[in-house]
Formats: sequence, C-alpha cells, structure tokens
Amino acid sequence: MTTTTLAVLVPLLPFLGAVAGLLLGRTAPGFVRPLAILPTLAALILAAAVAVQQGGGSGNGTTALDAHTELTPTGSVPIELALHVDGFAALVAVLVGLVATCVQLYSTGYLRDDPRYPSYAAIVSLFTSAMLLVVYTGDLMVLLVGWEVMGICSYFLVGHYWETPEARAASLKAFLVTKLGDVPFLIGLFALATDAGSFRITTILGKVTGQGGLDHPTLIALLLLAGVAGKSAQFPLHTWLPDAMAGPTPVSALIHAATMVAAGVYFVARLLPVFAASRVAMIVLAVMAGVTMLGSALAALAQDDIKRVLAYSTIGQLGYMTGALAVGDRGAAVFHLLTHGAFKALLFLAAGVIIHAAGTNSLAAMSRMGNLRARVPDAFWTMTVALLALAAIPPFSGFFSKEAVLGAAEHTATGHALGGQAIPAASGWIVLVAGLFTALLTAAYATRLWLLAFNGRGPEAPDHGKQPAVMNAVLWILAIPSFALGLAFLRLPDWFDGHSLAPTLTTSVLGTGFALVGGLVTYAAWRHTTAMAARAVPIGAVAVDTEQGDGGLVEAEAIATHAPANGDVASAPDPADPGRLVLGPLHRHAAVGFHLDALYAALFVRPVRAAAALVGFLDRAVVDTYVRGAAEAPQWLGRAVRRAQTGNVQTYLSALLAGTVVLVVAVVLVATAGA
Repeated sequence: MTTTTLAVLVPLLPFLGAVAGLLLGRTAPGFVRPLAILPTLAALILAAAVAVQQGGGSGNGTTALDAHTELTPTGSVPIELALHVDGFAALVAVLVGLVATCVQLYSTGYLRDDPRYPSYAAIVSLFTSAMLLVVYTGDLMVLLVGWEVMGICSYFLVGHYWETPEARAASLKAFLVTKLGDVPFLIGLFALATDAGSFRITTILGKVTGQGGLDHPTLIALLLLAGVAGKSAQFPLHTWLPDAMAGPTPVSALIHAATMVAAGVYFVARLLPVFAASRVAMIVLAVMAGVTMLGSALAALAQDDIKRVLAYSTIGQLGYMTGALAVGDRGAAVFHLLTHGAFKALLFLAAGVIIHAAGTNSLAAMSRMGNLRARVPDAFWTMTVALLALAAIPPFSGFFSKEAVLGAAEHTATGHALGGQAIPAASGWIVLVAGLFTALLTAAYATRLWLLAFNGRGPEAPDHGKQPAVMNAVLWILAIPSFALGLAFLRLPDWFDGHSLAPTLTTSVLGTGFALVGGLVTYAAWRHTTAMAARAVPIGAVAVDTEQGDGGLVEAEAIATHAPANGDVASAPDPADPGRLVLGPLHRHAAVGFHLDALYAALFVRPVRAAAALVGFLDRAVVDTYVRGAAEAPQWLGRAVRRAQTGNVQTYLSALLAGTVVLVVAVVLVATAGA
C-alpha cells in the first residue's frame, strides 16, 4: 500500500466510523463501542506508518508527500483534493490520533450509562476526521471544510448535557464566537487564493517566497488572524473556551489537546511565510500572544472550577505557540503543540476522574475533603506529572518545548532571527517578557490546583464507586509522553525546518527560576491560608450526593449545581484560597475574565438585541399595518358594494332615476356655463 493511500485512509476511517455509528447506534448498540474505538485506533496506526515512511518529512532531505487531483473545473482559481504531508503534518496527525483514541477509550467508561453515548461517540469520530483532514490537506478550500466541520461538532459536543442551561449557552457561544472569526477568515482565504492564483498551499508558499510576492500581505494576514484567534481561542476571541467546560470532560480533553484550538496554530505554522511577509502582522501576532498569555494565566489563578483553570491554561499555552510563530519559529510552536497535547489531555482526563470521585468540580469544595488523594491514586500521580510538565519543570516535556519558544524569542529580540528572517525585534521582546511572567503565573496556578485538589482536610466526599479500569489505564498511557516527549528535541529538527530546539542557558535559567518562584510563593500562601480553612465557610460549592456511579452523570449534576451553589465566586469570601492572597484586589477582576464578557455584552449583544427589538416593532407596527391594510381595504369596499345589491327592483329604479336626474342637471349646468 502506497504512502498516499495510507494518508487518504487516515481521515477517512474515522469518518466512516462516524457514519456507521450514527446509522447503527440505535439498531445495533453492541457495535457502538467498537465503531468508536477501532476506526480511530486504525487511523492512529496508519498515521504512525505514514510518519515512519516519510522518515522526517522535508527536514532531513526527504521530499514531502504531495498528491492532488482537480475536484471540479471552476473557470478561475481551481479547487483540488490535495495532500501535503511534511514532518509537521506527520507528527501532528499522530498526536491527533493518539489523543482521539485515548478519549474514545476513556469515554467508554466515563459515559458508560449515558443514553446519548452512540451519537456522542460518532460526533467525536467526525471531529477527529475533520482535524485530520485539516492536518493532511494541501488545499485551502478542503482545509476550510474540516475547519467548519469541527465548529459544528464542537457545538454538539459542548452542548451534550443540553438539559443544563450552562451547556446550552456554552455551545451557542462557542459556535457564534468562532463564526465571528470565520467570516474574515473566509474573506482572507479568497483574497489569498486570488492573489496567489491557487488554493494549493505549496503554490501559495512558492508565490510568497518567490520574487513576485503577495500584493496585499498585511490585509490578508490580518483577515486570516481573525479566524485563527477565534478557532484557537486567542485574545480577543478567547471567551468561548472557558464556558465550553460545560461539556463532558473527554470532549474538553479532545478540544484542548488535539483538535479545534490546535487547528489555528497549525494553520499559521503551515502558512507562516504568508504572515512573515508583513511586519505589521507579526507585531499584531506577538501582541495577541503576549496579552493572551498574561491575561489567561491571571484568570486561571482565580478560577474555582477545576476545568476552567485548565481551560484558561490552554489559552495561555496556545499563546506560547502563537508567540513562537510571531518570532518566526514554527518548529518551536509545533513542538510545544505536541507536548501540550499530551499533558493537557492527561490533565483533563485526570480532572474527570477527580470530579467523579469528589462529586464536584469546585476546588474550594475539594480543599475541604479529606482522603481524596488516596481515593484516586492513579489520577494523583499522573496529574502531578502533567502539572509539572505544564509548569515547565525539568526534565518534564513542557520544559523543553517552552524553552524552545523562549529561546526563539530571545534570538529575535537580540536581532538573530532564525534563517535571517526580517522579524521585528519588538516581537521577540514582547514574547520573551510575556513568556517569562506567564511561566511564573503558570507554576502558581498549577501549584494552587495541586494543593487544593489533593491536600484537602475535612470529611470524605460521597462515594460514587471505583472508576473503570480503562479510565485509569488511559491516564498512564498519556503520562509517558507527558514525561518523556520533551527529549525528542534532539530528533525533531530533522522533522521540522532543521533549526535546533535545544534549550539555551539564559532562557532555561530564567524560565525555570520564574516557575520556581511562582510555585514557592503559592505554596507559602497556601500554608498561610490553611490555618483559616478549618473555620472558614466554603463559598457554597457542594459535592453531589448521588447514587449514580457514571462519571458523566456525576459531572452533569455537578455542573448543574455548581453555579447556583457557588453564587458570585468573584466576591464570595474564601480565605482558604491561596489564589486570592496572591492576586489581592486583582482577584475579583481575574475571576470573571477581566469583564470581557460584560464588555462584549455592552458593546455588541445589547445593541444587537435592541436593534432586533426595533426591527420587531417596525415589523409589527409598520409593515404588518400596511399588509393588513392592503387586505382590509378591498374587504371594506366589498362590503360597501354588497350593501347596494339588495335585490329590490324599486330601489334599483329609484337609484337609476336619481342618477339620471343628476346627469341631466350636470349637463344643463355645463351647457349654461359654456353659453
């Protein structure tokens, strides 16, 4: 079987699994789980085979896989079914397959009693297929298909618990915010294709790097960045991602680790020369990355919901990736994408085990539960590994990939951009400074999460039964790359552009030092606040006391009860939380995402609703009035004419005589006037 055939089968198999799952979900429920797992597992194996056969893509001299056929004659810019598999695509596809397979396996235990599991599993397979299509395709229009399919899949999956108002609102918000970015993104794609004369990625890159170049590089790059900001949850279109935590935890792991949010970063990495052709675009990308990193890290330090902490963490880590792209190093960006995919999937899936055991998603409630660590030993040890990787503590994987980003930023800031690119030094300084302070904050919120979740004191949580073995097995599978994948920095340059990804001394010392400071300060604050924890009243979050043992049902009930029980998390006093002590007066603003949702509501939502109300009034009071008048006028005329039709001959003769008299009088008057 040729490499091209294998590459075609990689996105096709999950798609066929999704179709079969939707068709057989109700009629043959026994096939649902095999149809969910086996096609995705087969796609993972084939993606690994493609990567092995490519042997490192174009980085070590192996030609990237390119195959294409014209889809249909368009008369202008052709649209082609094209493959372009280089080292970046080969490794990202393996990551997508690995995380998707782990999520499907985990879901068989987590949602084992969920009545909507068949449709859930099928949509997860479709989601996986769409992301693999984005990764492997060599044509921008085909990429757009996968891009949009992921958007609709996220809508259904985030709203899986549609009985809760949080899930319904979150799914709608995720869909609308990402579509807001997709409109300029679509315009940018058409502008880019028109400028380059093709939707083929290789043709576009040849046009950009050739002597001709693009006619409007800044406009095209900024339009495309709007879509990237929406899909990859970057400032200012990031607000949908924390709310999307109302979906099942395995969905959160899939979206945050390997699909959806990774698509925007991968798209920029694929087309980096297009963005690098504009200095303005690179500065905008660097500012977007810096603001996203710092803002999300501060917000993560103030969240009570364990999944919202991880959601803001994802936004910040994506900021590191876009920061690496802003300094022209797509190798560092994709390296961090790979390591982040492993440890973030592990973090979310471990959080699902913890929520199932604790019966709540509130860190405040967990901090007042005893023996939680002993209840979930697998989640405790694996999440510890993942948090150390997140905090970039050596030798865990996150250290190497984050240092690659900081090292690239340092090189650009000092005027030594990779490959002699004309990247503004300001981009390097923005990413470097923001990245170092974010490293401090990342270690702080990672330490806070670990301390509150696993070192609580108080009565035990209600017992919801032992977690299925498959859930714990998946955690240990993901713990391996979370720990060791960073060592791949020795071989990854052969898969990427050939630039070294080894940590540099300066950024390694600074990054690790900042991380240790953040962790130690948070630990000291926690030691100070634990003395008050015993006599402090929790901010309202309660553990779900349900007889249901299914993880998904426990989580759905925890989501439904968290908001009303918690009340206003931002202002409720909870002196046991070290995050409040560390942030001080900033905590109130960070807990609500620095009021961006309120700002957007004031600037966009309320005016749109007011305009809709005005249109509704005009429709009822003006348009409907004319429509009703047009219908009622003939009716009134008909009534008037009908009254004259009495059937009485005397009345008709009287009217005829009266009319004759009137006509005679009129004729006489006219004749007299003429004389």
